[in-house]
Amino acid sequence: MRPIDPRLIARIGPARRYMIVTAGFGLAAAVLIGLQAFIIARVLAPHLAPFPLTADGLGWLGALVPLALRDLGAALPWLGLIVALRVAITWGQERLAHRAGVAVISDLRGKVVEHAAALGPRWAASGEGARVTTTATRGLDGLLPYFVRYLPQLLLACTVTPLMLAVVLELDWISAAIIGATVPLVPMFMILIGLVTQQRSAKHLEAMERLASRTLDLIAGLPTLKALGRHHGPAARVRELGDAQRSATMGSLRVAFLSGMALELLTTLAVALVAVTLGFRLVYGEVSIETALAVLVLAPEVYLPVRNVGTHFHASADGLAAADAAFAVLDTEPVSVGGDRPAPSLEGASLVTTGVAVATPDGVRLAPGGLDATASPGQITALVGPNGDGKSTALLALMGLLAPDQGAVHAVLADGSPVELNDVDSSQWARQFAWVPQRPDLGVEGLTLSLGQRERVALERAFASDRPVLVLDEPTAHLDIDNRAHVIGAIRDAAAAGRTVVVATHEPELIAAAHRVIEVTAVTVGAQEVAL
Repeated sequence: MRPIDPRLIARIGPARRYMIVTAGFGLAAAVLIGLQAFIIARVLAPHLAPFPLTADGLGWLGALVPLALRDLGAALPWLGLIVALRVAITWGQERLAHRAGVAVISDLRGKVVEHAAALGPRWAASGEGARVTTTATRGLDGLLPYFVRYLPQLLLACTVTPLMLAVVLELDWISAAIIGATVPLVPMFMILIGLVTQQRSAKHLEAMERLASRTLDLIAGLPTLKALGRHHGPAARVRELGDAQRSATMGSLRVAFLSGMALELLTTLAVALVAVTLGFRLVYGEVSIETALAVLVLAPEVYLPVRNVGTHFHASADGLAAADAAFAVLDTEPVSVGGDRPAPSLEGASLVTTGVAVATPDGVRLAPGGLDATASPGQITALVGPNGDGKSTALLALMGLLAPDQGAVHAVLADGSPVELNDVDSSQWARQFAWVPQRPDLGVEGLTLSLGQRERVALERAFASDRPVLVLDEPTAHLDIDNRAHVIGAIRDAAAAGRTVVVATHEPELIAAAHRVIEVTAVTVGAQEVAL
């Protein structure tokens, strides 16, 4: 798992601006840390006799802090100002990080949802829909700790740590050598911890996706389960999935606490080694007290950003895993449908499919397998056939929401001119269809409705729309006898008004009301090759 995903910086504008500003904050913090260390060394040095006190133990760097600041009264206002400035920088950095994190998450979430919609309903129905839902909601929320906690510390580690090490090198090369030899140990531990954290984060995201997928399916089918008295059945499975997610979460937290303790112990021992070495050298007069004090104040600041990177890495791991899943969706190329020409009006047009065939995800069958059909205005065209033979898929291809693997879709306009779907804008083509799928999704307002109620609401909206083409997938499957008769009557009225009506159905009553009945069949790929 990379510390910075370059795709975030390349594709998300707020992330780039945030990186630049945060780097500036890091440089300012480095300057303030150095000044604070020098002032503390100036103030404390005269009071730590009998160690030698030279005229200026800080070398040329002492020019940044006048000798007059050895007086406590003169130094305190400057220390207070530096502390206030560091607090202001920290506050501004966290505020900026929070705003940038929210902006990046919102931008990325919008891109994922928009691209998932462009990939089409067939892609979502293949099992990716629940995964995208989890990634775009709870998953991407994990990016906020990444921007608020982890990324600022990473940028500080790239600015403050090398600058402070350079200052220590100028003051005392032996201490700088000790720090330079021990600082790389922190990234080494971080790499080992990161390998474990990556596995934990992947398991956590997988458990969350399974729980979300099962919960969404349960919520969708809960009215039906309750009507059949089976609504208590899935409770054990949901409880099992919840336990799996809780176990994955506790595992991530356990690794986080252990990693924090290991990094804290490592940096503490490293600073202690610098302090002990300076203590012996002070006794033998090999280093001035001002230099020793400045190095002791700066040494923890060298390790602090690197240590915090490791401490906060676990908080970012879940977010980076979700971001990786989000970019996997964005990197999925949609199959292009249509062309660049404006789509003509389909009012009064006949829709024709010629040899339309779509391969199943496993590539074993074509469903439908070479469909030839015509849907005329003012008529009801019914697609019939066994489940799984491609009736719903044929409707998607007719609306331009799915590119067929074989064959083509075209319209014969009211003036008799033909127009190929492959030549026109598919989004403009699709907007002329009123589509009611087998399981209509009404959003928040449909959560309290049963499947039959949602279907009736969706059908009423479709009948009331001004779209010239009605496409209805099993419109009477979940309705009682009275509502079924009402819907069939409304379908007849729509056709009588001149609209083109295409339905996929198994219901004998609806089939009897159709003007044209077309059998949809699937073929195996091998059988089709033999036939050809």
